Parts: sequence; structure tokens; C-alpha cells
Amino acid sequence: VQLQASGGGLVQAGGSLRLSCEASERTFSRYAMGWFRQAPGKERERVAAISWSGGSTYYADSVKGRFSISRANAQNTVYLQMNSLKPEDTAVYYCAASPTYNAFVYRPNDVRTWGQGTLVTVSS
Repeated sequence: VQLQASGGGLVQAGGSLRLSCEASERTFSRYAMGWFRQAPGKERERVAAISWSGGSTYYADSVKGRFSISRANAQNTVYLQMNSLKPEDTAVYYCAASPTYNAFVYRPNDVRTWGQGTLVTVSS
């Protein structure tokens, strides 16, 4: 599956952005999906994940209550709604796919399918 992320940009602290990630395959609904981010000089960080049905979601503690992941299987798209953005949310955000939701939750290093990143910059 190929993934195309979009929606990044420059926003002031406290603002909102919605990232989108469109998948190329009609089998999109069989994959769990997730978002990671990587800030300059830091390791890639798991942000959020959603099961194939949308019934299970995972959030990093740093974004709980501010970010929301959702998916539209009919449109082969997963979203990341980001509210109350902080300067520390500045990073390149990557969407990812995995056959199993548990890979995102318990074995993030096993996630192998990535899209290109989209840059989110939050100014103070």
C-alpha cells in the first residue's frame, strides 16, 4: 500500500490542523493505520493509531485530549485532527499502515509501511 500525507503547515500555538493520509489500495480497510512524528534532532515518536474498523484507538500521552484520529474506509483515508497545538508539536508527521493494530500499540518498530512526511510547524 502506498500512502500520501497532506495537511501540514504553519500554525500559531493554540491553533488547529487536520492531517490527511490517503492510501492507494482498495484493501485499505484491512489495515490498521497510525501517525508518527519526528522533531529535529529527536527520534521518531508514535502519536496515534486506529484499528481497521475504527473501534480501537491509541494516543501517546503527549497528545491525549488534543489530537483525534479517525478514518473513512470508503475514501481510503485516515485523518489526524490536531487541536490546541503547542510549539513542541512541531515535527514532520508520517502516516503508516500495518496489518495489525497491535503492532502500533506494542511493537511500533515492526511497522514497515510509511508515507512521505508532512511538516507541521507551531509558532509560539
